[in-house]
Amino acid sequence: MEWNPETLQFLSQCFLHTLSPVPEPRRIAESSLSKAAETPNYGLAVLRLVSEPSVDEQIRQAASVNFKNHLRARWAPASPDESTALIPDSEKAEIKALIVRLMLSSTPKIQSQLSEALALIGKHDFPKSWPTLLPELIVELQKASQASDYASINGILGTANSIFKKFRYQYKTNDLLLDLKYCLDNFAAPLLEIFLKTAALIDSAAAVSTAAVIKPLFESQRLCCRIFYSLNFQELPEFFEDHMKEWMTEFRKYLITNYPVLENSGADGLAIVDELRAAVCENINLYMEKNEEEFQVYLNDFALAVWSLLGTVTQSSSRDQLAVTAIKFLTTVSTSVHHALFAGEGVILQICQSTVVPNVRLREEDEELFELNYVEFIRRDMEGSDLDTRRRIACELLKGIATNYKQQVTEIVSAQIQHLLTSFAANPVANWKDKDCAIYLVVSLATKKAGGSLVSTDLVDVQSFFASVIVPELKGQDVNGFPMLKAGALKFFTMFRNQISKDVTVQIFRDMIRFLVAESNVVHSYAASCIEKLLLVKDEGGRSRYTANDIAPFFVELMTNLFNAFKFPESEENQYIMKCIMRVLGVAEISSEVAGTCISGLTSILMEVCKNPKNPIFNHYLFESVAILVKRTCERDPSLISAFEAGLFPSLQLILANDVTEFFPYAFQLLAQLVELNRPPIPPSYMQIFEILLSPDSWKKASNVPALVRLLQAFLQKAPHELKQEGRLIKVLEIFNTLISSTSTAEQGFYVLNTIIESLEYDVIEPNIRNIWAILFGQLQKWRAVKFFKSFLILMSLFVVKHGSMKLVDSMNSVQANIFSVIVKQFWIPNLKLITGAIELKLTAVASTRLILFMSEPPAVLDAAYVELWGRMLDSIVTLLSRPEQDRVEEEQEMPDIAENVGYTATFVRLYNAGKKEEDPLKDIKDPKEGLVVSLAGLSSRSPGRYPQIINQYLDPANQAALLQLCNTYNCQIV
Repeated sequence: MEWNPETLQFLSQCFLHTLSPVPEPRRIAESSLSKAAETPNYGLAVLRLVSEPSVDEQIRQAASVNFKNHLRARWAPASPDESTALIPDSEKAEIKALIVRLMLSSTPKIQSQLSEALALIGKHDFPKSWPTLLPELIVELQKASQASDYASINGILGTANSIFKKFRYQYKTNDLLLDLKYCLDNFAAPLLEIFLKTAALIDSAAAVSTAAVIKPLFESQRLCCRIFYSLNFQELPEFFEDHMKEWMTEFRKYLITNYPVLENSGADGLAIVDELRAAVCENINLYMEKNEEEFQVYLNDFALAVWSLLGTVTQSSSRDQLAVTAIKFLTTVSTSVHHALFAGEGVILQICQSTVVPNVRLREEDEELFELNYVEFIRRDMEGSDLDTRRRIACELLKGIATNYKQQVTEIVSAQIQHLLTSFAANPVANWKDKDCAIYLVVSLATKKAGGSLVSTDLVDVQSFFASVIVPELKGQDVNGFPMLKAGALKFFTMFRNQISKDVTVQIFRDMIRFLVAESNVVHSYAASCIEKLLLVKDEGGRSRYTANDIAPFFVELMTNLFNAFKFPESEENQYIMKCIMRVLGVAEISSEVAGTCISGLTSILMEVCKNPKNPIFNHYLFESVAILVKRTCERDPSLISAFEAGLFPSLQLILANDVTEFFPYAFQLLAQLVELNRPPIPPSYMQIFEILLSPDSWKKASNVPALVRLLQAFLQKAPHELKQEGRLIKVLEIFNTLISSTSTAEQGFYVLNTIIESLEYDVIEPNIRNIWAILFGQLQKWRAVKFFKSFLILMSLFVVKHGSMKLVDSMNSVQANIFSVIVKQFWIPNLKLITGAIELKLTAVASTRLILFMSEPPAVLDAAYVELWGRMLDSIVTLLSRPEQDRVEEEQEMPDIAENVGYTATFVRLYNAGKKEEDPLKDIKDPKEGLVVSLAGLSSRSPGRYPQIINQYLDPANQAALLQLCNTYNCQIV
């Protein structure tokens, strides 16, 4: 794209239309820009438009956002398979030459966008591919400093802050440390210089200047503090250690000095002071965590400063960040060797009364969040994302102090809890927040045992506290009264569910069900979550504590209330309700009548969410609920299959017809489940789907591939005879060839081929087998991955047990003479010992045993080359079979929880309840070890003396001993 007046006009018009409230011109403009972005020099042209003063500010601002997004998408490949056209190197060089000065000369809104764009470039190119950036920033910083131009200073510091952030979170490597040294050598001194200069300006101007003059100075200091944090994160640099006194003197000053000209100028002024103080608290906390020895000389002064500062921080939510960072610093001190600061008389009591309880008590902001944004409230309160909230960090401080002063903390907090409960009892209506505070303290200070869901507390007796404090809330007839208190009680029950006896729980189960129709979104969500978690409780021996019999008396009412909960405003896609439905359906005994009602309710919801998929977690649990309902009811009563098909097909057809791509993987998995439930011949309606499945277009989107393979496997198993017709097998093999050719889908290609080998008679696949081996041999040369080799070995083993060793050898050698020996020597023998999984181990061990039997038969036994293969193969088989059980047994996991970061652009998400049932191709063989030694004994009896000689020559001594032990175990002898 050339830069000329026509380009300027075109881009200006496009960006103007992107701001239009009318959809059609906006859509056309966005489409035009998207096409233009494919051409070289597009980014450079947009950047020049941004710099053009004659263009309207709004258009330039829109262009700066587009420029930033263009760089994000095209500066560097997002993945190895990325097909998006990248910005050419020549264009990159010109952009780098222009962007710094343009950013500094821009208006604030454009400057922030260009600063982000610069940081994006820096993420990939700085410093190695952009050595001029830091020197250029330093020169500009010095110019701006001499002119006291704080708009430019803050632009430069903001950019430096962005590009240095990588030092905070990346793993320490030699390359990272080299980059850090480069930045320290060049930027540490200029950073201290501008920090001290600005500090002096604040000192001289604080009493006489206006807020407007001082604000940029405070912002500059905040940015310096954030850069300090980045440059010190990995380790203490020598420069900062040498100049620690200058930094710490200024840091402490900002914690103990008041700045009335700003603090009294309104919320914005106080906020900018608080932001600087919070940045200081983060810096001293970093030093406390990582450089405690060097920092200890300053510790007492800072601890006193932070403690005094906390006493002045109000409960306003605008001051949360400062409160949290200050408390976090004290928490770090409490767990350090300097914890004696908390040992003074009355210190812990004062902390509990003046810091912990006030910050744990509910505020108006909490009540508003509870009522207006239940999703965010639950995310913070129930799901543990509240570590940066006052409530949680105050409890973390108590936990930190309890590390060294557990008895004192326990006594003081227990007394505080009793005081709060006494206050509530005196006037429940007025003092309900005291009870909420008491419950929160117990829950938040509970400790979780490593690797489990069991929690414990020394603050109260759980059983007694539950009976006297929690049960009255759960038994209360008004499910809508004091909803925050009800939510706290439900959270307590959820947290301590393992300690509450089954008898007690069953008695209040119906009360729990009532809360599912509470008007508060939080309350009915917590009720659903509590029920769902209760159904996961296990007793000794791994037995589920609550079974179908326990919920049978309430089952219909439970399901009715769960589905009714979706009718509340904002709970139409409540993931906690849907997760509870999924869990209940996995436990309950489901009659055909209830199954019909459930499938009707679920498909009704599915039809609705198809219009606009918004919540991926809710939708996952929705599909999982459908899958578990189909699985548990249709497997038990096949007569229900047609009814379920009638209920589900309209939804699945809607997904496919309306191109609801987010749901394609789920739809394919459910279809696979339904196909597998049918008995051959497969109904015509499914065969229409089979034809769509065989179309190459269906396989273009990578996230669909695992689900499509799952569906294809179902068809191959249930409709093997139909494969012979209309060239379907050729189409399936073309799909296999496509999948096997890519590292990301090769494993899926093996799944397809395994099913072909397992499901079809040899005469069906024989015309194509030579081509199949040729493709795989080609891939063996291309991919050098153990995972590929293991998959290939499993395939060959399956071929042996299904079609025999002779067919394997002959079909392979038809591609290239004697290639079978090469494959066995280079791939089979070395990778056999790496196989894991009970079915896979048995399959490969049995196939390998059959192969050495084949090698022992004439004429193979006459070939000296086979003697070495025989011996080495036996050595690998013994290694495989003699490994400890725990090294190779893979336990069947319970249904995993879907991760909270799952989204529609993520990779394939498997439906656990629609998963393929792993079939054992060797059901009749119980013990491959016995099969091996019996086979060897048979061979040995026919040729006495021959096999012990080979065993001694080729088996590792440890394997010789293991083989002897196996022979003794199964009373066999090799002579």
